[in-house]
Amino acid sequence: MARMTGSWLSGPNAAMPDDGTEQNFPGERLGLPQDGPGAVAGLGRRTLALLVDWLMSMGISALIISVTGIGQSMSTITLLVWFVLGVASVSIFSFTPGQLIVGIQVARVDAPARVGFVRALVRTFFLLFVFPAIISDHDGRGMHDRATGTAMLRGR
Repeated sequence: MARMTGSWLSGPNAAMPDDGTEQNFPGERLGLPQDGPGAVAGLGRRTLALLVDWLMSMGISALIISVTGIGQSMSTITLLVWFVLGVASVSIFSFTPGQLIVGIQVARVDAPARVGFVRALVRTFFLLFVFPAIISDHDGRGMHDRATGTAMLRGR
């Protein structure tokens, strides 16, 4: 029975490679620096960026409701604005306005290229469920970042 459950009950160490080497800091296996620009962004910066983006989306949705007189729920419009803002800004600039303010950006870790529309769309779609962003690996990447081959990196 232990063999059947060992793969999903073993905790985050189960995802570690079997080569026996340990990581000294998050992002080391990805070839990222320990500190400064290009290092994996911490949970505090990522949370603050999300809060700024959400508050900005709330303001835009309030403006949309007041100008157009749409009778929709403000929470639904806020979610749609946040989604569109996230996909558009990450695919074009590699960061959202909130991420720009706190000094982080989304970057691909599998190739030296831009994030692109499809990866930004999938990544933001996974963020809608919140749960993938809460679970992170040893590199500090959420499930949504692992699935899209991206990471949140410090820009400054």
